[in-house]
Parts: sequence; C-alpha cells; structure tokens
Amino acid sequence: MADDPLSILPEVRLVRPGETHRLCQCGRSSSLPDCHGSCAHSLLLRPEREQRLLLCRCGRSADLPYCDGSHSPPASGLGDKWRRFIGKA
Repeated sequence: MADDPLSILPEVRLVRPGETHRLCQCGRSSSLPDCHGSCAHSLLLRPEREQRLLLCRCGRSADLPYCDGSHSPPASGLGDKWRRFIGKA
C-alpha cells in the first residue's frame, strides 16, 4: 500500500446495523483502517444506524480510526485549500 499514492487518502465506508467492524486505533495495522483480531487496541464498532464513516488509511490521524485530515499538508488560504481538495498544484 505504501507504493500507492492514493493509500494516504481516507476511506469512505458505509456501515449498517448488524455489521461488526474491527478498526485500528494504534496505526500499526498493515491493512488500515481495519485491524487484525489479535490487537488489543482495536475498536469494535457495531453501528446502530446506517452511516458513512471517513476512516484513516495513512495512520497519521490523532483520532484513529477516523480521518482528521493529517494526510494533507496545512493550507493557509482558501485558494490553497481548494487546490489541495481538487488535487491541482
């Protein structure tokens, strides 16, 4: 995944009631945002309603397993933020 430049972008995941998701909170999983079963730091998520989650795949978020935007460098002005969003220099 490190060779894929898109691997730093967050995953938008649709979760539904009745599902169970084991998500990484330590950032050491090789398959972020998912966590393997032997990790003691995983978050077991059992949604009560259908919703979309923005999940971190780069491991830089301070709020794992959720994306906090840490994968992007800071942008000072609105123009810089817009260019970062649309992916143009």
